[in-house]
Amino acid sequence: RTWFDQAARKKRRSQNRKAKAARLAPRPAAGLLRPAVRPPTQRYSMRLRLGRGFTLEELKEAKIPAKLAPTIGISVDHRRRNRCTESLQANVNRLKLYRSKLLIFPKKSGK
Repeated sequence: RTWFDQAARKKRRSQNRKAKAARLAPRPAAGLLRPAVRPPTQRYSMRLRLGRGFTLEELKEAKIPAKLAPTIGISVDHRRRNRCTESLQANVNRLKLYRSKLLIFPKKSGK
C-alpha cells in the first residue's frame, strides 16, 4: 500500500479540525472539560492525563451544582474519589479558571 496521499490527508484533517472549531464557535472544540488525573500503576503514575469526569467533591469545592455542570460543558463522574488534596485543589482550580472564562448566552433574547 502506498502513502502518496499522506501529506494531503494531513492537510485535510487539519482543515476539518479548523472547520469544526469555527462551526462550534464560542464552544470549546475539544468537547467537555475533563479533570487532570494520574494513571494507575507505578510505571505511569508520574504522568498526568485527562480523566472521565470531575468528582462531586471537586464540583462542591468550586461551588458548581452537579446538575448544572453537564449543561455548561463540564463532565461529571460520580464514581471517582479524591484520594489526595493536591489533585483535588488542582482540579478545583481548573474548574474555577473554566468558570471565569465561561460565557453563557441567555436562551431567550428578551432577558
